Amino acid sequence: MKPSFCLFIMPTSLFSLLLLCNLIAFSNSFSSSTQPRCNDDDRSYLLQFKEGFVIDNSIYGCDPSAPSKIESWKLFHGESSDCCSWDGVECDEETNHVISLDLSSSCIFGSIKSNSGLFHLLQLRRLNLAYNDFNFSQIPEQVGHLLRLTHLNLSSSRFSGEIPDEISNLSSLISLDLSDNNDLRLHKLSLRGLVQNLTHLKALHLSSVDILSRVPDLLANFSALQSLQLDQCELQGEFPTGIFQLPELKMLDISGNSDLKASLPDFQKGSPLKSMSLSEVKFRSQSFFDWKS
Repeated sequence: MKPSFCLFIMPTSLFSLLLLCNLIAFSNSFSSSTQPRCNDDDRSYLLQFKEGFVIDNSIYGCDPSAPSKIESWKLFHGESSDCCSWDGVECDEETNHVISLDLSSSCIFGSIKSNSGLFHLLQLRRLNLAYNDFNFSQIPEQVGHLLRLTHLNLSSSRFSGEIPDEISNLSSLISLDLSDNNDLRLHKLSLRGLVQNLTHLKALHLSSVDILSRVPDLLANFSALQSLQLDQCELQGEFPTGIFQLPELKMLDISGNSDLKASLPDFQKGSPLKSMSLSEVKFRSQSFFDWKS
């Protein structure tokens, strides 16, 4: 009888062990699916950032039929406590830190305070606040704390005043768009001062920013640049001819700068340029007419 008893016990023990393992796995799976995935500090910073705004459906670019993205930013038990699942928020899958914030066309009205939680999101790579209304406030200099930024878009959002020097410290930027903020100016820093450290730029869009300075020659060394929009910027002096010949440049708009002078180079066959807007620019001799013919 002893052997038969052992045969009976062994499969029973094995069954119990397998059952226990399955229960543990289910428990871990349930726990991981219900616990908030985002970093606790980042969630607090986002909620603090949200507190500075109201929703205004009359803002240009706002879709009144769709809820503002920040309306999903709420703190209560359940899935919505995970800030990584909030509208416009993207987190790193390994660290759970917020790395992207896209609040474009979110019907946001207000101003960004210098002590905003936004500037504590130090892992942020992308920030898009386009098509909101920041009520002619200045861009806070604390944006320079976000040193990991690769994409910064503050276009068409009613910012005013001087572009802060600190943006020039964001040396990882690939795309910078401050366009169509008609009361924004770049007098203190100059265009050269703004871009001298931003050598990885693929897109530089400053349309309608009051720059009132020369276009620096160093832009002709930005070999990765694909799109350059400097229209309606009160540019002066001679436009660097080398910019026309940048190896990746596909789109160029320097129109509406009546004090800007330029000479078109001999374009080589296979030039990447697909679109140029040059109206009101003063061309030397017959270069523009020779190019058109």
